[in-house]
Amino acid sequence: MKNLLIASCLLIAFNLSAQDHFSGITTSKRVGILNVGMNPSELANLNSRFEVQLFSSSINISNDKIGFNDIVDGNNLESLIFNGSEPVNFNVDTEFLGPGFAIKLLKWGFAVNSKGHIKANIVDVDPNLGSAITNNALNAIGGSSIISSPNNQRINATAWGEIGFSVAHKVYETKKHKINAGITLKLLFPGAFANIGVDKFQGTITDNLGNLILTNASANMNIAYSGNLGAEFTNTSDYTKSVFGNLQGMATDIGVDYQLLGSGKNYKLKIGAALKNMGSMTFKSSDNYSTDYTLSIQGSQQLSLNDFNNDTGVQDIEQTLIDSGYLNKTPQSNDFKVQLPTVLNLYADIKIVPKVNITLFTQQKMKSNSGNDQITSQNIISATPRFSVGFFEAYLPVAINEVSGTTAGFGFRLGGFFLGSNSILTALTSDGKQADFYTGFRFGFL
Repeated sequence: MKNLLIASCLLIAFNLSAQDHFSGITTSKRVGILNVGMNPSELANLNSRFEVQLFSSSINISNDKIGFNDIVDGNNLESLIFNGSEPVNFNVDTEFLGPGFAIKLLKWGFAVNSKGHIKANIVDVDPNLGSAITNNALNAIGGSSIISSPNNQRINATAWGEIGFSVAHKVYETKKHKINAGITLKLLFPGAFANIGVDKFQGTITDNLGNLILTNASANMNIAYSGNLGAEFTNTSDYTKSVFGNLQGMATDIGVDYQLLGSGKNYKLKIGAALKNMGSMTFKSSDNYSTDYTLSIQGSQQLSLNDFNNDTGVQDIEQTLIDSGYLNKTPQSNDFKVQLPTVLNLYADIKIVPKVNITLFTQQKMKSNSGNDQITSQNIISATPRFSVGFFEAYLPVAINEVSGTTAGFGFRLGGFFLGSNSILTALTSDGKQADFYTGFRFGFL
């Protein structure tokens, strides 16, 4: 399993192009389909009668250990990320928007769009356990390490597609006030999934002349996979060709927004709230597999971690553990359900002076990332000052992220084209722990 933890995340990122996707542009004063992705009630605020989404893509790499320069350099990543004593979190989160269309009709707005998602995560992995598996080395001095982790340490990857149908309505409007409400119904197409969860791990790892030995160990484990990710965890094409599977799930977004109106079509204040991704999808195929295990290595028993060196996929890892004889198996489940990352979005867009606004935004996850059936998300707080003159818009998102800490970026919109990054300024000036990039094009008419 050497290099599996890091490669599973980094190969996706660098072969695709960089949790807050499209930060800044989703609260643009030019309201379009991207705004609807943050809050479906924004559909009632469309700038044009018709909106056509051609393409958009966003990729975000965040972690809590290494800086932007180390990620770009690519040398000794396995050693660097498992330094120290704090648990390791490493996320790659990618979103592709395909063709979409929206229309504003009287006090109503309607839209349909398509998305593809690819996520790969390392969640709360103990650095000594991670270093032992990926580097055949221990961080601890003295050649022995006692590990006791209360966390569910996970390696997880998911690919899925969705088609969304949105509707919004102006439920109240006067010369000074306006309230909109909206809903999006998503049809989910799960493509591929893989998870290794090691909960409440305890054990001792000893370096015996280069052979790492695990003794006195116990843990609750989950091993699950579907689609292409069971046999090979690090092949980028296995993710990209598995984005859209069969229709096997539904989810819902709901939202409202309030505007304090000024002169013309401009508002002085807009406040919005949306609850997103309420739903789940079921993986159903002939190659599905989800099993809970109990790991127990006691007394004189021992497991050589070097046995994992040639493992390249979840199935290989599972077979190595089964061959060791230290796993107790519960009944296998062929079909299993995966929960979407439900989040609460809250934001306020405030007019400071003509052509200058500032947007305050928070994303709060509603579920823990520790569940083996849970797609991960993270908490975010951001402030985005923006300058807008109709055809042109520029903005500077500054955020505090649960995983990567403080980030600062830059983005702009020129007509329907936009380009930006949530973290380019901190990445280049202070070697921040996040790298991301997004771009796209849409146009409105009438």
